[in-house]
Amino acid sequence: MDFVLRIVFFLVIGAVSGALLTIAGKLFFVKTNETVEKITEALPGANCGGCGFAGCEAYAEAIATGKAKPNMCSPGGLDVNKKISAILGVAVEEAEPIVAYVHCNGCNTATEDKYKYIGTKSCAAAEKFYNGKGSCSFGCIGFGDCVNACDSGGISIVDGVAVINPGMCIACGKCIKACPNHLISFKKKYSTAAVRCSSQDAGKITRTVCKNGCIACGICAKKCPEGAIAINANHAEINYDKCVSCGICAQACPVKCIEMLEKCATQA
Repeated sequence: MDFVLRIVFFLVIGAVSGALLTIAGKLFFVKTNETVEKITEALPGANCGGCGFAGCEAYAEAIATGKAKPNMCSPGGLDVNKKISAILGVAVEEAEPIVAYVHCNGCNTATEDKYKYIGTKSCAAAEKFYNGKGSCSFGCIGFGDCVNACDSGGISIVDGVAVINPGMCIACGKCIKACPNHLISFKKKYSTAAVRCSSQDAGKITRTVCKNGCIACGICAKKCPEGAIAINANHAEINYDKCVSCGICAQACPVKCIEMLEKCATQA
């Protein structure tokens, strides 16, 4: 009899628990947004953050609520843009493609190591030890953390400096996050002018540690007819929303740290 009572007891407990779970499920049910689900399915699922959001689902929610445009997924490109636009029932708005670019030309012939590094071959690890092995504390360390982060194989170390192949870059932004010296940023793919320096040292110091460094003289900013260049943190920066790739800045730069990419085989 005791055995039967125990079985009945557990059956009652199971039935009550099931009923409570059913009630709780209805009380706390969160209705999903079908539009968000469809957009998330249309996205590549890279969760790279290149769109400026935490991941594909966060970007999908921003699109569905009108907080973001459907053309910001660089890895997905125009195909994903078309799918999302179809889901929303809006016209396709194409965006100019972007690529990542390394703002450093502190190659082996332009700069030197300040000590022999024998630790872990990682830029992040080396950076913690006196800001890296290079004489320029702001330069490319050259151990290839960005290379390892790149899923498309579009980055290589050339003469001690990371170089990105724009034809292989999908603008996922993983290399940007991987660089401890913050040398990589996005630029418009078809804008050809680029500054290959991110030094924040005064010009005199920069020239003593790197022959290719920007001295922040401001000549490029003065010569630019579009007002697309400014000197920030002791180096030139280009505003690609204004730049028309005229090349005047590259011609005017006395230290030649601004280049026109169509003339650069390693970046073209």
